[in-house]
This record gives sequence, C-alpha cells and structure tokens, in this order.
Amino acid sequence: MVDNQHKKITGYRDLTEEEIALMNKVKAKAEEVGKLLAEIEGLHADTGQHTIDMRWLNIGKTDLQKGFMAVVRSIARPDTF
Repeated sequence: MVDNQHKKITGYRDLTEEEIALMNKVKAKAEEVGKLLAEIEGLHADTGQHTIDMRWLNIGKTDLQKGFMAVVRSIARPDTF
C-alpha cells in the first residue's frame, strides 16, 4: 500500500474529519440499500417465478449507485471532471 494515495491522484484533496464521517455514513447507507436489493433479487432467484421485474430492478440499482456516487462526490468536491 502507498501512504497518502489520494495525494498522488489528480483532483483529490484532504478531507476534514466531518467530511470523512459523512462519506462513511453515505457509503454505509449504500451498503444497506445494496443488501436490500440483493434480497429482492434473491426472491426472484429462489422462487424461479417472475415475481420481480428484473429490468426495473437493474435500472433501480444503477440509478441508486449513481445517486450514492453523486452524493459522495458532493462531499469530496474533486476539482477534476
């Protein structure tokens, strides 16, 4: 592992303790939501029935991932595109 990796990557900055705590909260909530989605997907796989519309579930998963990434980015405020 490289110490202070973020300093070697363009666009990253040092975060405050408060920002780190907020980002960790967002990431923990994303993990919680991810587990719920896996549970929903498991229901579909376990029953073998088409009780879940997998197309919409996958759209929801993608949109939620993008949303959580956007929230993390709003906290991190990178200075690159």
